[in-house]
Amino acid sequence: MNTPPLRLVICGTDTDVGKTVVSALFVQGLEATYWKPVQSGTEGGGDRQRVIDLLGLPKQRWHREAYVFQAPVSPHWAAEREGQCIDLNQLQLPAIDGPLVVETAGGLMVPLTRDWLQIQQLERWQLPVVLVARSELGTLNHTLLSLEALRKRSIPILGLVINGPHHADNPRTLNELGEVPLLCELPPLEELNAAALTRQWHVQNVKAKVETEINRFQASR
Repeated sequence: MNTPPLRLVICGTDTDVGKTVVSALFVQGLEATYWKPVQSGTEGGGDRQRVIDLLGLPKQRWHREAYVFQAPVSPHWAAEREGQCIDLNQLQLPAIDGPLVVETAGGLMVPLTRDWLQIQQLERWQLPVVLVARSELGTLNHTLLSLEALRKRSIPILGLVINGPHHADNPRTLNELGEVPLLCELPPLEELNAAALTRQWHVQNVKAKVETEINRFQASR
């Protein structure tokens, strides 16, 4: 039986936790296509352009957004400010061959419309989620709440990526209390580029960890 191509979602516990860098890490490591369905805030070209520039990503390895809004605010409000409303039918996963990495706009409970939260879209997609959390003070509460919200809706969790300076206890506590595999601790990088991300991918053996969790996810379906 043919194994379906790997598709996963990168979501964060909060704003500015490093979702885009982690998305680039997984796009690079899995040789995947990148897609951010909704972009709020266009300064610097948006997150798609950041990933393209960071990895030198060719056209066949990225998919255009369904919606792009100028203001760096919640998608539902960004859309309203431009006289629009997000049509959920436009958020269907792109039909592509090979692995796909989807980056969300903001955290789990961010509204996409006045009556539809991001977590509801994740529930509809039913793709395994890589949750990105900051390493420092406050992350325990944010991360454990996010894990609880995902499990309440039976959304599969692939694992956790902790982004930022190493913390002596938070990774262990989140692994134990959150009952979630730690896929990677991504430290601050002196140079943020494709080579640096590739080094982290190999040094931390991320591919093997991802494959283990994907096999577990597919066996449970």
